[in-house]
Amino acid sequence: MKNVKRLSLWNGNPPTNSGLSGNEILNPEAILELTNVTEAELIIYSPDDAINTGAAVIICPGGAYAGLAITTQGYDFAEWLNTIGITGIVLKYRMPNGNKEIPLDDVQESIRYIRKNAKKLKLNENKIGVAGFSAGGHLAALSATLFSKESKESEELKEEISTRPDFSILFYPVISMGLHTQKDTCQNLLGEKLSAIERYSCETQVRPDTPPALILVSDDDTIVSPLNSIRYYEALKQHHIPAELHVFPQGDHAWGIKGLNMFGKKFEYIEQAKDLILNWIRNHC
Repeated sequence: MKNVKRLSLWNGNPPTNSGLSGNEILNPEAILELTNVTEAELIIYSPDDAINTGAAVIICPGGAYAGLAITTQGYDFAEWLNTIGITGIVLKYRMPNGNKEIPLDDVQESIRYIRKNAKKLKLNENKIGVAGFSAGGHLAALSATLFSKESKESEELKEEISTRPDFSILFYPVISMGLHTQKDTCQNLLGEKLSAIERYSCETQVRPDTPPALILVSDDDTIVSPLNSIRYYEALKQHHIPAELHVFPQGDHAWGIKGLNMFGKKFEYIEQAKDLILNWIRNHC
């Protein structure tokens, strides 16, 4: 039986409001299964104790910041991670509706929660990575570049919880909000006025302590230009950050760990991709 736990991230009290109203919409037949997402949740898939490595990956599904392809780019990946002893944590993040801070708030709070509860979750607080697909790749890259360390006062001690992930795995990510961006993703995040383009262009925010990254992309991607990934890789190398960029000759966009893309076509290199992910996690955890 799967060891799966769901929890509310903000307990009904998020720091920001998107302005969206009404119920979340679930359509299992649509590419974006979940839309109108207004409440953030964590869905935690824990591996068997016998193979648990203590590492975890917070997973950000894609969907152009309009919805979430939460099965193929969330649950499926979490289940696969369990088979190699990794805790997979699917982040059902809120849709921004032009309020750019909302998804970043959610992923940062997720990292805080997992680190704070690492012992209870049988995790090593220094082995917490992020993964993201497409727009979720943008969110994962944001978390790797715009992280902070906050001090929280308590009666007995001063607690510091860093929102810096220990590594990132990016699948065909949107990176830039400027050149080579995916227009729908950009507008859904930043709004019609497209404010803060530079801050939310991850390649411009790389810093010396940005965590290592594995980037996987298809050369024939028709939705998100692979130049996004190339620019991010170049920025990482300029700061001497360990990084790998793998450009597969085929696959197009939105392929999942089961080897099918959003168009129902087969991604021929899924076994190679799995090996790369496994080796990356082993080398950076």
